Amino acid sequence: MPLNGYKPWLSLDVGVKGAASIKHYLDKRHGYKAARKAMKMTPDEVIKITKASGLRGRGGAGFSTGLKFGFVPKKSKKPRYVVLNADESEPGCFKDRALMTYSPHLVIEGTIIACKAIESHHAYIYIRGEYAAEARIMQKAIDEAYKQDFLGEGVFNTKYKLDMTVHRGAGAYICGEETGMLSSLEGQRGYPKIKPPFPAVEGAFGCPTIVNNVETLANLPFIFREGADAFMKIGPKNNVGHKLYCLSGHVKKPGLYEAPMSITMKELVMDLAGGIVDDLKPKAVVPGGLSMPVMPWQEIEQEDVRMDFDTVEARGSYLGAAGVIVMHEKTCMVDALYNTVRFYHHESCGQCTPCREGTAWADKVLRRIMAGKGRLEDIDLLDSMAAQMVGTTICFLSDSCAMPIQSYIEKFRDEFEYFCKHGKSMVKDAIEL
Repeated sequence: MPLNGYKPWLSLDVGVKGAASIKHYLDKRHGYKAARKAMKMTPDEVIKITKASGLRGRGGAGFSTGLKFGFVPKKSKKPRYVVLNADESEPGCFKDRALMTYSPHLVIEGTIIACKAIESHHAYIYIRGEYAAEARIMQKAIDEAYKQDFLGEGVFNTKYKLDMTVHRGAGAYICGEETGMLSSLEGQRGYPKIKPPFPAVEGAFGCPTIVNNVETLANLPFIFREGADAFMKIGPKNNVGHKLYCLSGHVKKPGLYEAPMSITMKELVMDLAGGIVDDLKPKAVVPGGLSMPVMPWQEIEQEDVRMDFDTVEARGSYLGAAGVIVMHEKTCMVDALYNTVRFYHHESCGQCTPCREGTAWADKVLRRIMAGKGRLEDIDLLDSMAAQMVGTTICFLSDSCAMPIQSYIEKFRDEFEYFCKHGKSMVKDAIEL
């Protein structure tokens, strides 16, 4: 695999026995040296270095991390909080799980640096309900950090106090959205909140709050140890730094791969992941997790797609959290969309009418098509419903259902028409429901 001498950083300990211990992190990874360095800086200096590094959020939006830190009001007398988004509920994504399992102290160190950036004295790690083992690992690592005085009173022998709390979710997809997560953290139902006010101004418990993804903060120790310039040298302009890619679906070697964002879709799928199972032809790829628009492999072959935020968006989809789902030539795209829509229908919190009703009706219409009772007008009906779901709700879940509907119909309309005309798939027999 041509990675041009790239040396992994985030995934270095994945699969290594005993890597989760503080001893391993201190002895093998120069643990907590970056946090010690940051603790001696002013918050403005920490923010300046983070901005200079070009680090963009790894949770989906790709927003500047340093810029987000800077949004917190400096004159606010309220407590400030850092909330680590470890919910990772997007199907196709499992990078944060690996980091918490094998490198919990890397995650903790990055969180300490983020806390210093906004002068926060309490951080919450919000972990999805299904990640029971990961929650235990993170709690054990936090306990180890307290014993070393890396957390608690007098962090690193300074006057800085910092506490860190693990908070378990209950398995709701919607709590991966930052304001829904904050509602859950506060003990309320996990309903997303209208913005503004944004969390940086009024977040957890009505106080200034920064919400960051696990992988995002796990990059901070490298930046503060090696320097912003070293981070900037990795990957293409405006898409710099270490990146984790989750490969799943019909590939020979599914798993977690680390590479600079100069890597292309073909290199990820055909080289790193070993190509398609049974040596079948690739048909389509969802590049950033289930909610992203699908990309036909035929288009990817015509002009290979570099796997960075800007290039993928320019090609009509989004890198998101880099949950790369690969489908081979025997995949029924109607069936694939039906499974996608069923998920978002189930996970809608029901707060907004376009999402509650839109996901439900899309599920019903696709179920009718899958049962062999579809009509040609159902295809345009689905597309019309999706158009009314985009940008009309408090959070992004409605869009997460609508974007796949629109892209699957646009890119694979012939399969939908065939299913409606013949009552069965172009690639396999009709499914009895």
